[in-house]
Amino acid sequence: MPLQPTESGTGRIDLVLLDDGGPVYDDSAYRDALLRAARDLAAVDGREIDEAEFQQVYDERRQAQGGSLRTAVAERFLTAQDRQRLSERAEQYWEYPVSALHDDVLPTLQKLAGRYKIAIVANQRAVVVDALSRDGVSDFVDIWAISEVGGAEKPDPRIFQHALREAGVGPENAVHVGNRLDTDVRGAQRVGLRTVWVVSGEAPPNPTPELLAEPDIAVFSMAELPEALEKLQAAG
Repeated sequence: MPLQPTESGTGRIDLVLLDDGGPVYDDSAYRDALLRAARDLAAVDGREIDEAEFQQVYDERRQAQGGSLRTAVAERFLTAQDRQRLSERAEQYWEYPVSALHDDVLPTLQKLAGRYKIAIVANQRAVVVDALSRDGVSDFVDIWAISEVGGAEKPDPRIFQHALREAGVGPENAVHVGNRLDTDVRGAQRVGLRTVWVVSGEAPPNPTPELLAEPDIAVFSMAELPEALEKLQAAG
């Protein structure tokens, strides 16, 4: 997509890197896949997993914004050694139905189109592109940085750097948009990117002022993103 001319200088935004789980799709799809996988593995030993207890572990990891959710679930309900099996089983179940797409995503991308290049930067299997294509999101995507294809997961700098290289944009002219502080905001900041935190999905149930201060700006829905980007560009 062509970029419209913008003011010169380091405040200019040419590229928006966008996480898909949370900002684009409802994170409950992964939460449900992980619960199903954990129940499968527990059932082998004749054990059951209470959904309320699972939700408590899930919310604790969300609030902490650090540490692996898969490790926490394995240690609580299975064994630490089951983490890899749990992860692999959950990925088999992890799919986004049409209903998982947030209603404000396509209208927001339409507003961003032509003003910024868009990159999807996601810790996901390559098949997520099928869902994004089915739902019309891929029509707005210029660069793909999918962990299964690129071999690096956020917060590894390489996945962000790949998107920057593909776009031909320096970090000072790019913004990463995601809903996790540990993988999205902190990972992008280490590469020199500005950040927008979408407080939804795997974001904390009760974000503190200290957590809200970590990104350059926080929003609570994708509908707020165009204005947030304008504010960041104006701030320089």
